[in-house]
Amino acid sequence: MSLAVEAPASHQSSHPALIGLTIGAIGVVFGDIGTSPLYAFREALQQSAADGIDPSEILGVLSLALWTLTLIVTVKYVLFLMRADNHGEGGVLALAALARRSLGMRSRVALVLGAAGAALFYGDAIITPSLSVLSAMEGLRTIPSAAKFFDEGTIRALTIAILVALFFIQRRGTAIVAKLFGPVCILWFLTIGGLGIWHIADEPSIFRVLLPHYGIRFLATHGTVGLFVLGAVFLTVTGAEALTADMGHFGKKPIRIAWLILVFPALMLNYLGQGAFALSHLEAAQAAGTAFKNQDWFFLMAPESVRGPLIVLAGFATVIASQAVITGAFSLTQQAVQLGLLPRMKLRQTSADFAGQIYLPAINWLLLVGVLILIIQFKTSSAMAAAYGIAVTGTMVVTTLLGYLVARHVWHWKRAWALAAILPFLCLDLVFFGANILRVVEGGWVPLVIAASIGLLIYTWVRGKGIVRAFEARQSIPLADLAAALAKRPPERVPGTAVFLTANPRSAPGALLHNLKHNKVLHERNLVVSIRTTDRPVVDAEHRRTSERLDDNFEIVVLNYGFMESPDVPADLGVGGKTEMRSLDAMKTSFFIGRNTLKPEADVGMPLWQDRIFMFMQRNAADPTEFLKIPPGKVLELGEQVTV
Repeated sequence: MSLAVEAPASHQSSHPALIGLTIGAIGVVFGDIGTSPLYAFREALQQSAADGIDPSEILGVLSLALWTLTLIVTVKYVLFLMRADNHGEGGVLALAALARRSLGMRSRVALVLGAAGAALFYGDAIITPSLSVLSAMEGLRTIPSAAKFFDEGTIRALTIAILVALFFIQRRGTAIVAKLFGPVCILWFLTIGGLGIWHIADEPSIFRVLLPHYGIRFLATHGTVGLFVLGAVFLTVTGAEALTADMGHFGKKPIRIAWLILVFPALMLNYLGQGAFALSHLEAAQAAGTAFKNQDWFFLMAPESVRGPLIVLAGFATVIASQAVITGAFSLTQQAVQLGLLPRMKLRQTSADFAGQIYLPAINWLLLVGVLILIIQFKTSSAMAAAYGIAVTGTMVVTTLLGYLVARHVWHWKRAWALAAILPFLCLDLVFFGANILRVVEGGWVPLVIAASIGLLIYTWVRGKGIVRAFEARQSIPLADLAAALAKRPPERVPGTAVFLTANPRSAPGALLHNLKHNKVLHERNLVVSIRTTDRPVVDAEHRRTSERLDDNFEIVVLNYGFMESPDVPADLGVGGKTEMRSLDAMKTSFFIGRNTLKPEADVGMPLWQDRIFMFMQRNAADPTEFLKIPPGKVLELGEQVTV
């Protein structure tokens, strides 16, 4: 995710631009869902294999898998949820921001849903690289001549080496190799589709599973086992969230074309081929009077002579899928910081050409630690698969609920129509979520613990910042009143411009009051600057800055940024600018920032343990001067003690 930038709308209709964006979407958007055939059918079949497998179970599992792909991805995402976008941007936080704008005073609901979806996504971001790359490397055991060299420990070590290298190159950026993502993934989808077609010939009647009654009958006759199978079947649609999350980078049309023309047919054909291959093996086992064994059907479909190159291609495809999720975590974190859900983090742009190419060291290393713990703890992809579904289904439930809010309050659908459109999807999501909850003991607790931890951090940060803001509001005085008092009794004036950064430009910033109290001076020109994050992903230059002159001493400036942008305060204030209207002399401009010292107190504000978490987050937040791109030598920090 976030590896490319959408071309201007005026150029999207041209064939070269559309083809380029479609190829890019194939590489970035569908990397995760495209590698699901490595493990999804195998794991779903394994859930019903405890007491042996008969042909009806293979047909039932396969029918459930194909209809899950059709209903969840094609109908829900491609045809419906991709219509819900925030000025072209999608994803859980983009939808939450869009819903908040329309809900007004009730926007807390959308904020909570957005935070929950973001928290669940981090679980997905840790599990996807672990599971996908490990699944690809396990294919080495299907080569008889190589199996003796690649035991379980060796495969784990190889997987860890690949993923450590992947996380280490993040700081250098991936713009150069990103150009290969599309072609490699096109080759991947053509390959898996071709393998499927080849093995459909083993059992041409396999197409009967396109009738939904095979799946329905399986669920009706298998009780609790059917629910466990349903939870594993959901692995076929992991990565579907990327269809909406990456809309802003490629546009709806290229993503829809890529899905309908290449990705969906290739996945369907591959699963049909795996099902036909499994059926032919079952028939051979029954004829020989031997027990049927569930196997690594994906790799076994390929002849042994080409299995090695297929494993290499699968390795590249899973690394691409992992890269997309890692970059998606960077992008989501940037949005969360801009929306005030998380503290500022050190961020670096790694490409001059791609706006989505960003690197957050803290998130990168935390993800790597999580990935390594998962691989060492679970050891195999089969053990890890149980942990995957809950994170994905939980995020999908949140997205569907936000889709309802958008339909009801943004599109202004009547409640009956909105419910009629959303309820079937919500029921489907809840069924899958319930099926995955059954696997909590097997490993489903992992994403729940991750999501709960992230959710606690978000809640603590939002609540702590609210307490600090309330304290500042109690201590502040209206800027207009201060301006009037200073007009009557002018303080000593010093040359230059002072920029006071504050959350509320109508109140006198604390740094301004401290400067007057202790230094007893006022600059010739004083800008009270507030930075606001809008519910749009990007704010154009025309609407970036609004200003209001209060009197001869003070000017109020509001800088507006989208939730996918990084602030650049000096540039947008015109420091060192060429035009007379917007220029500020860089040598004569000083920036004043309020920085309060936090003091924990058990009987005030939050509980003591939560105070300490908030203080830790505050201490480790990125320096505001770096985050706002203010030259360090031009900043003065003033503040006081605040009890939280």
